[in-house]
Amino acid sequence: MIIKVLGTGCAKCNKLEEMTKEAVIELGLAAQIVKIKEVDKISAYPILMTPALVIDEEVVISGKIPTKDEMLKLILSKSK
Repeated sequence: MIIKVLGTGCAKCNKLEEMTKEAVIELGLAAQIVKIKEVDKISAYPILMTPALVIDEEVVISGKIPTKDEMLKLILSKSK
């Protein structure tokens, strides 16, 4: 599983990255977490706002920070 956090480095982007790492550890999953800060790479994805979360090349969150429960459910559902 490859999880990408898209964002230029704002506080919300950093928070999403932190939450993602915590969720992966809590779920005990083997996942590679990649932070993408370059605007040209971010614009390759169909999003209108950052932060965004991409799991195995599917955008699952854009423009908001999920709750911890939402994050856990999202990652778990994509791990199957």
